Amino acid sequence: MKGRSQALGIAALLAILVAACEPAQAPTVPTVSLRVAGAPAEATVVIDDTVLGTFDFVAAHGVALPPGKHRITVHATGYFPWDREVEAKLGAGPIRLQVGLTPIPD
Repeated sequence: MKGRSQALGIAALLAILVAACEPAQAPTVPTVSLRVAGAPAEATVVIDDTVLGTFDFVAAHGVALPPGKHRITVHATGYFPWDREVEAKLGAGPIRLQVGLTPIPD
C-alpha cells in the first residue's frame, strides 16, 4: 500500500506542477475594429507611424485598434496621400473608411 500511496502522491504533485506551468494567458485588451475599402490595392497603409502593409492586405484582414485617437495614412507612388484622424470608441461599432487616392496630375 505504501508504494501505491507514494505513486498517488507523486501523480498529484505532477498534476499541480503541470497546471502551474501552463502558459500565461494574455490579458484581454478591448479593441475597436477598423475596416478600410478603396483603391489602389498596392498602396501602403500606415497607422500611428506603423506600416501595416499593402492596402489590399489590410482591407482583407482589418485592424484591431485600441480605444483612442489614431492617424490613418494611405499612400502610393503617383498619388496624393490620404490622411485622416479617427477616434476608436468602445461600444460605438466598427470604424469603416472608404479610401480613394487621387492621382497626381502630370
